[in-house]
Amino acid sequence: MRRSVKLLEVLLILATVSDALWAASGGLNCKDPQARAFRPHSVTITEFGAVGDGVTLNTKAFHNAMFYLNSFADKGGAQLFVPAGKWLTGSFNLISHLSLVLDENAVILGSTEPEDWPLIDPLPSYGRGRELPGQRHQSLIYGHNLTDVIITGNNGTIDGQGSVWWEKFRNGTLDHTRPHLVELMHSTGVVIANLTFINSPFWTIHPVYCSHVHINDVTILAPLTSPNTDGIDPDSSDDVCIIDCYIRTGDDLISIKSGWDQYGIAYSRPSSNIIIRRLIGETRTSAGIALGSEMSGGISDVQVEGLRLFNSKTGVRLKTSPGRGGYIQNISISDVTMENVDIAFRFSSHYGDHPDDKYDPTALPTINRITFKDVSGSNIRVAGILEGIEEDVFQDICFSNISLSVTSKHPWKCSLIQGYSDEVTPEPCEPIRERMQDYSVCFAPNPDLSRGNQLVSATTKMTTVYHALQWWK
Repeated sequence: MRRSVKLLEVLLILATVSDALWAASGGLNCKDPQARAFRPHSVTITEFGAVGDGVTLNTKAFHNAMFYLNSFADKGGAQLFVPAGKWLTGSFNLISHLSLVLDENAVILGSTEPEDWPLIDPLPSYGRGRELPGQRHQSLIYGHNLTDVIITGNNGTIDGQGSVWWEKFRNGTLDHTRPHLVELMHSTGVVIANLTFINSPFWTIHPVYCSHVHINDVTILAPLTSPNTDGIDPDSSDDVCIIDCYIRTGDDLISIKSGWDQYGIAYSRPSSNIIIRRLIGETRTSAGIALGSEMSGGISDVQVEGLRLFNSKTGVRLKTSPGRGGYIQNISISDVTMENVDIAFRFSSHYGDHPDDKYDPTALPTINRITFKDVSGSNIRVAGILEGIEEDVFQDICFSNISLSVTSKHPWKCSLIQGYSDEVTPEPCEPIRERMQDYSVCFAPNPDLSRGNQLVSATTKMTTVYHALQWWK
């Protein structure tokens, strides 16, 4: 009888939580998800024979640790602690309901031997490896079909030791597409927080086909000349928060993607509901915020607030091409400060290559409702180069309260776009010179995120329910 009463209590909590989650589904909350979630089971990597001397290869130790901890996935989850030291390893897979926690003086080192990074299938939304046809190297830290994964630490370090890969890229000796530093696929409930990521072989953090991803307080560093070392690339993912990050790399700081040409169109998994707040960084070759160029599944409902960019090539860049298809729409970028930036705003409409010759050149992207607001810049060479596509004019591009100190005598270059402007210095180009009479044509995110607060409460309740169910068992 007592067990029946307790079960009834649990079911009532579940019903309450279900209602709360349903009510919260329209909001995205980006408050700190408390990365150090309680896990009832914890082990240290040294218990599996790992040696933190920076020389001993510990791939087997990480594999064995994950195999052991997987038995606790249905018992509240587990934590793997990496203490101070330099822990050399090849690629390893994470498991669900796991916290990977690094000591502040811990460094996970990626092996410099390519054979320690296994080959895996290309992403279905890309159809091939991004750099070369066929398979691609698995990321150093990898996960597939996971739930509730936390990667965190007291600013511990994950070092991809990417120089060997950069050299292969430069001299044309790559056999397969380079690996990322962290890639999670088809996963939900992902937290990456309070860590430093350095020297990625390729893109650094790559959530792909994921939902409910929270990345906060991370530092990402790579030489400014390192090729394609993007910072964070949400790819065909939704409900993503990127908060309080510092990124200084050889490519885009953050690039939002969603598949490549006909493969991305067919896979049809957009990137949506993405919030980026308080990003500081530098990139000599690329953009602070990039949309595309792989965007064939669509990108929508993106809110960027608080971008501080210096000594960089481009502030915000939209990258697409005939053959991409898809859409980029409902984008808001505000509270931006730039210093020593070559081009503040850039729309590149014939950017990048194609996966193969089977793409449809008549598949044109839809670009509309993109708003830039409250932007200031000093020592900017060009305010904007905004280029649409023949028979595919980019619509409802809006600029409001823009003040740029520009060195070029020709601050704007615009073609095949249509938009509006209000309080823009220097005076904008003709296609966007019309004043906004009806602000509804310009995208503005919903300021009422109160439903997102319910989501935090509901998540807390879900944790309570989970532990209650374990107790009831």
